Amino acid sequence: MLKVSPDTITLIAEGKIPKGDPLPVAKVASIQAAKNTSGIIPYCHPIPVEWVDVRFDIGTRAITTDVTIKSVYKTGVEIEALTAASVAALTLYDMMKMLDDGMEIESVRLVSKIGGKNDFRDTFTTPLKAAVVVVSDSVSSGEKTDKSGAVLAERLKSEGLDVVDFQVIPDDEEKIVETLTKFAEDGLAFVATTGGTGLGERDHTPEAMSKVIEREVPGIAETARSYGQDRMPYAMLSRSIAGVRGNTLFLALPGSTKGVEESLDGLFPALLHALTILSGDEGHEKD
Repeated sequence: MLKVSPDTITLIAEGKIPKGDPLPVAKVASIQAAKNTSGIIPYCHPIPVEWVDVRFDIGTRAITTDVTIKSVYKTGVEIEALTAASVAALTLYDMMKMLDDGMEIESVRLVSKIGGKNDFRDTFTTPLKAAVVVVSDSVSSGEKTDKSGAVLAERLKSEGLDVVDFQVIPDDEEKIVETLTKFAEDGLAFVATTGGTGLGERDHTPEAMSKVIEREVPGIAETARSYGQDRMPYAMLSRSIAGVRGNTLFLALPGSTKGVEESLDGLFPALLHALTILSGDEGHEKD
């Protein structure tokens, strides 16, 4: 909001601002600022701005600028909107500063934000039970220390899941099938594995999980690969799969720590909605 004198408001209404009508100029400047925010704010990502609306509310002592921005992208556009509103106020100030020494940009604030990831975050009255399975010959034999499984477990906990079991097993198809089947029989809501999804001779996790699940959910693995491919050219080689057995959702993730992190970044919080559907918990709440 830009505070101005009543006389300045009168001059705007009468079209007597020496530099011309400041409102359309401020609108264009605001739109340009929205589209070029990443060049102004160092940590703001370049994003495709789909639509910008700039409106002015002229009072007796202030001009309020409302900016609405729409974009289909992986991050929000609140910084673009705040920058656009700020530039609109600065443009108005610049065009009228010779007439009004008392002008002041009083406030810039976010009014609302919709459509981001948090709009699709399901929460539960009772935490759903989950298990993590590390599939690795070297880790199970003690030759290496697990890292990806620990990262996976912590992420699931941060998403509100109750990780009740954590196992490390070798790259043995029969053992994987046995372990995953037992978790389904125990009624766990979510079982995630890490490891064994590559092209190596001992990578058996997808084949084993295929024998356990009753219905594949291809979109989950496709999304994880697509998200990873934007960051790592080898992500397309992952044979990760996801599917359902009974009310249990299974997900096979890569064995690398980075692969686990990026896959989950692409899948959460939307993945929680699948657990909502499968749980049949009428007491679940949606933020």
